[in-house]
Amino acid sequence: MAIIIEMPKLSDTMSVGTLVKWHKKIGDLVENGDILAEVETDKATMELENFDDGTLLEIFVGEGEEVPIGSPLAAVGEAGEEVKAPEKTNPEPTEANREEKVAETAVEIAQDEPESKDPPVEIQAKEEEPKDIDSSSSRILISPLARKMAVDLNLNLQDIKGSGPNGRIIKNDVLSHSSETDSLKSKPAEKTSTPSSQSSVSQLDSPAPQADKIIPVSKMRSIIAKRLLESKNTIPHFYLQKEINATPLTEARAALNAKLASRNPDNPSKLTLNDIILKACAETITLVPEINSSWDDDEIKLHGGIHLAFGVAVEDGLLTPVIRNADQLGLERLSMEAKSLIVKARSKKLSPVEMTGSTFTVTNLGMFGIDFFSGIINPPNAAILSVGAIVKKPVVNSIGNIQAGETMMIGLSCDHRLVDGAIGAQFLQLLAQTLENPATLLV
Repeated sequence: MAIIIEMPKLSDTMSVGTLVKWHKKIGDLVENGDILAEVETDKATMELENFDDGTLLEIFVGEGEEVPIGSPLAAVGEAGEEVKAPEKTNPEPTEANREEKVAETAVEIAQDEPESKDPPVEIQAKEEEPKDIDSSSSRILISPLARKMAVDLNLNLQDIKGSGPNGRIIKNDVLSHSSETDSLKSKPAEKTSTPSSQSSVSQLDSPAPQADKIIPVSKMRSIIAKRLLESKNTIPHFYLQKEINATPLTEARAALNAKLASRNPDNPSKLTLNDIILKACAETITLVPEINSSWDDDEIKLHGGIHLAFGVAVEDGLLTPVIRNADQLGLERLSMEAKSLIVKARSKKLSPVEMTGSTFTVTNLGMFGIDFFSGIINPPNAAILSVGAIVKKPVVNSIGNIQAGETMMIGLSCDHRLVDGAIGAQFLQLLAQTLENPATLLV
């Protein structure tokens, strides 16, 4: 009997997913563990794994289609076995679907009602309708976004063929209608000058204006935007910062890497500064457990495990993989975990478990030359640590003399519902002491 493969729930906030690409085709033999397809969720693009041996009998969803959790994607069974396509679950309407449905309804009303009985619709159509577009365009099925783009590009809707339901014109139809847009891009701006300035600028040619570029919002970018907006709107942030002496940190890293290289010359592992900072955070959280908490309206949850998330820049945004029970890992093991998660993040192979359940987050922009910044809290964490670049500058030594040195700014963004100023300051002070004396991490 054929097995129906359904859209799995790959993240806590996922309600729908997009089938990005099929790696197998109908008739292919598949085994347990084979990758059937790539699915884009609200957090990342993940691989859809097969769990049954057999033949890929049917594919119910095409590439690029958005489907809700539990919808049938494909069927695997014995070769030649007949499969009846199950009914698809109706997804909750997305913003784009709502937009097009509203546009379709408005046009149908305008077509069905006599003009004398519906003056408000006629007035609205005249206000939104550009002079350059034929007046009959008000009866064309078109989404509001596509109409606005057509107006901006000075296009006649009669010339655009719609690919949406019932021939509705959508955004991609406007973008693909390139004959007019190409001519606009190549048309240079008209040069104007006044008599007084003509002698000085008449020989200068103005460059052709660059056309606006429309980039669709991916699911990852969309969920990042929603979570950041939620964080800033619902969490009362306050910020602390401290400048530390970074010379002991860089010297300790160099010494530890030299020891690791001597232990395994052929394939030495290397510690990064971020590895040491993550380890220092884990150790410091054990001393200030209030930092390792979450707010839940009528209760505060103090987490027993210390699960550190850290930022990894990827093509379409930022992922925060999680190192679980970081306080129980040695420095070298923690470094290996971090490197493995970074590789998975950049190759889109992170599992849902590896992206959820964090209790504290570290974000580091020092490698990009940023001296200092304040991170936005990653809910439901109580705080996030921001790490800046190591900067060479004059410093005052222990006996009061000025000498060349290195400093680094670290900052703590705190949820004031969970962390008071004194608690945040205590954590940052203890963390600074550990980073300025990294040898304490070895005991």
